[in-house]
Parts: sequence; C-alpha cells; structure tokens
Amino acid sequence: MKLWEQHCCLPLLPSANISELARYPSGSHVSVNVGYSPHSNAEATAMCADFRRKAIADGRFRMVDDNPNDNPNDDSITLAFDLEDSGPVEGDLANVEYFHGLGVRSMLPTYNFANAAGCGCLDTDDTGLTAYGRDLVAEMNRVGMLVDGSHCSVRTGLDLASTTKAPMIFSHSNFAALWQHPRNITDEQARECARTGGVVGVNGVGIFLGVNGATDADARGRAMADHIEYGVELLGIEHVGIGSDYSFDHEDFNAELAAHPEAFSEEYTRYGPLQWVPPEDVATLPSVLSDRGFDGDAIAAIHGGNFRRVNRIAEATGG
Repeated sequence: MKLWEQHCCLPLLPSANISELARYPSGSHVSVNVGYSPHSNAEATAMCADFRRKAIADGRFRMVDDNPNDNPNDDSITLAFDLEDSGPVEGDLANVEYFHGLGVRSMLPTYNFANAAGCGCLDTDDTGLTAYGRDLVAEMNRVGMLVDGSHCSVRTGLDLASTTKAPMIFSHSNFAALWQHPRNITDEQARECARTGGVVGVNGVGIFLGVNGATDADARGRAMADHIEYGVELLGIEHVGIGSDYSFDHEDFNAELAAHPEAFSEEYTRYGPLQWVPPEDVATLPSVLSDRGFDGDAIAAIHGGNFRRVNRIAEATGG
C-alpha cells in the first residue's frame, strides 16, 4: 500500500544517499528533513538543491512541485522537504515563500528549545508563540506551507492551533496519554490540531513509544499501532496519519547524543541508543491495523489519505 510519510531524516550532509528513500513503497509520498535549528539559510538551501539533484538523477523519484497532487496512478516516490525549525528563515518572512519554492511543504516554528518564534518541548518556562511566531504562521498560511507543532512546547502548540487559518499538523508526535515524554503531545494539543482540520502523524521512535530495546522491533511496531488506535478513538479516523521520523542517519544521531548530551535532555539520553521503526516495518502497519478491526477505508486514510487531504487544502488556500 502506498504510504504518505510526513517526516523522515537523511544525513544532512553531501554524502547523503537519496536511494535509501526507495525503501518506501513505490508511489509513496515522502517528506524528508532539510534542516533544523543549527542550520543557516544557506545550509538548508544547499540540502534542498543536493537532495533534488540526486532524486532527479536517480529516476525513481519526482519532486512535489512536479506532482503537487500526489497522482495515485504514478509509481514514482514523490519527494517533499520539511524544516524542523524556523531558524533557516533567519527572521525574514520572505524566506518562507523562498523555501516553499525549493520544495519545503511544512515547517516547525521551534525545535525542542525556545527561539524567536516560540518555545520548545524541552523548555521549562513555556511562554508560547511570540508575535514573530504569529506572523510566521500567517505567512506559512499565505504561501501554502503546513504549520507543524512537533517539537514545540504545549502552549506553543496550542497557540499554533488558535492562530493558523489552515489545518495544522503534528507531523511526527505520539500521545502523552500512552507514554509520558516531553516530545509527546497532550490530548488537548491533539484535539486542537483536529479542530483546525489537521492530522497527528504517529512516529516510530523507541523513546517516544516507550519501547526502545534493541531487540524489541516487533513490540515497537505494535506500540506504534497502539498510538494510532488511541488517536483514532480520541480524534476520529480523519485526523491520524504516519510520520515515522525514521532516521536513515541513526548511527550519526546516536553518536551525536553520546558526544553532546548537553544539547539534549535526560529524556533523550537515559534510554541508551535510540531505536526506530524502519520503513519496511511501517509498511506492515496496514496488516496490524486490519487485525485490530480497521477496515480498508480507515487504513487508507491513516496510511496516506489524511495527510494528502491537508496538504491539498494548504496548497489550494496558499499562494
């Protein structure tokens, strides 16, 4: 079954191997990160150009601006970009439209810690979205870029929902009701996202699922299904999707955690090396959900239809 993967990560390096994304089913839509808080405008721009060049040369991919409506009859993997922080915008709202032109279709205002736009999920003092953050949301709405509350603080996420004029998303966030972690979202955040018409994308990161053992791959897949099931019961079938947050650079990410624990919180470092649900296991979720009583239409909505809908709304209302 074709998948709409709302967030995954390649190494943010010139050595990144774009062919890794072909591990997703043919015909899927994949959003890949091109920068976060440490990255400048120039660095994120270079990542967009590098990934685009490699994708076109590979031949199995097409860019989202070549296929904005995700043609269901095309077996190419559609590639879009996302930013995991507004840092690369560098305070210039004109850069929102600039990055949209490069293929960025969603952006987080903040990544874990406070910046000019708002607060992150690891901040102890949660002051929410700033005035600049509200202007940023308005500009994202205008150009048709999805507002993403993942990694944001609770109050910032709620402020995003009350500010946006288009559906917002939590591209890769699980439910705190099932596993208490600062990266997981409250029921209130989830409901407010749904109120905008948005979608919560369940991720497959072990420490956000509460199943991080190196030999717990099957249990991680079931835990991911647990979060999907909980989200459907809480919000309705139309407001849950998949943003697995799979890191194709997982070895580099774990090395960064070990070398620079001060850049993260104990809630990242105390579990040992991070584990993920890989694309091959995400592809088995339809079978798992079917065994739990989900019918074909429901599975299709979760596996791609819901994120496809909100992306089309953003594109139609923006620009």
